[in-house]
Amino acid sequence: MTHYPPLSGTNENLTRVFQRALGDPLLPAEARDPANWPAEARAEWSSDEGARAGRRHRDALVAQFARARKALDEFNPDVVLIWGDDQYENFREDLVPPYSVLAYEDLTVRPWEHSAASNVMGERNVWNEPKEHEVLVRGHREAARYFAGSLIEQDIDVSYAYQPLHHPGFAHAFLNTVLYLDYERKGFDYPVVAFPINCYGRRVISYQGNISALGDVRELDPPSPSPSRVMRMGAAVARAAAESPWRVALIASSSWSHSFLVESTHHLFPDTAADRRLYQALVDGDLDVWRSTGLAQAEAAGQQELLNWWALLGAMGELGRPVPTWSEFVGSHLFVSDKVFAAYQP
Repeated sequence: MTHYPPLSGTNENLTRVFQRALGDPLLPAEARDPANWPAEARAEWSSDEGARAGRRHRDALVAQFARARKALDEFNPDVVLIWGDDQYENFREDLVPPYSVLAYEDLTVRPWEHSAASNVMGERNVWNEPKEHEVLVRGHREAARYFAGSLIEQDIDVSYAYQPLHHPGFAHAFLNTVLYLDYERKGFDYPVVAFPINCYGRRVISYQGNISALGDVRELDPPSPSPSRVMRMGAAVARAAAESPWRVALIASSSWSHSFLVESTHHLFPDTAADRRLYQALVDGDLDVWRSTGLAQAEAAGQQELLNWWALLGAMGELGRPVPTWSEFVGSHLFVSDKVFAAYQP
């Protein structure tokens, strides 16, 4: 599933990233002209600068969140392990591990008090919840300790934490996952073990995992863990889950190619061709395609956050379930990223 941050804001928020890229002074004139855009982008832009397309995009995402929540409720897990990216939230200058298990107790968080992390930037959220609105995210420290210990015993060097290092609440990848799986605000009582991955790697400190203007060239950081390494980690998590006393749901939370990371489109559009290639392999259960895709190739396509999905596919391969029960590709050109939903049901 996705944790697409603009979705937590109103529909007027959905084209903000695209409008910013369109206004970049270094954007070539030919790229600024809709006549030179892909046909799908022109159709989304239409005569209202993406307003109707934005509403359709939200409706499509909300329908898929409901479908994912139904699958989760049918499984009724004892614990939900979520792979997500840490976007300069706890992974900062003092410590950047390849990935980590967060062994938190229950957390009471205020999503809109730290709204920059949810990308509403202090503006109204789609639920009209006040700034002081609180959300209880249940933790499962026992399970988190178990997973950290099991991975270390399997020669997977994983760090762990009992409390946040910098971020005052729950980092956006994990909080948004909970918020969106409870889009109808009926409650989310499943205990959560967050498993952040250093998806932004070379850009996690230098660019703080964030949007940058064309021509903004900085000294890069060391890379993320490779996709194949993350798949091995995911397989180890699957083995640990299978041997545990709990019913464990595994969630990969991220959109796919991000427009603001794709140099070949001047930060305007995601690399949909690269996404379609991996999506077809996901549908076919062809894990070799995923395993053979290198980090540099993923970075060029703006697929940094797909490391979360590499972990999930590594897990599903280990469990002998490479083909999803169902999946859906929700593509877009104006709304930052393509999104994919899938479920591997018992």
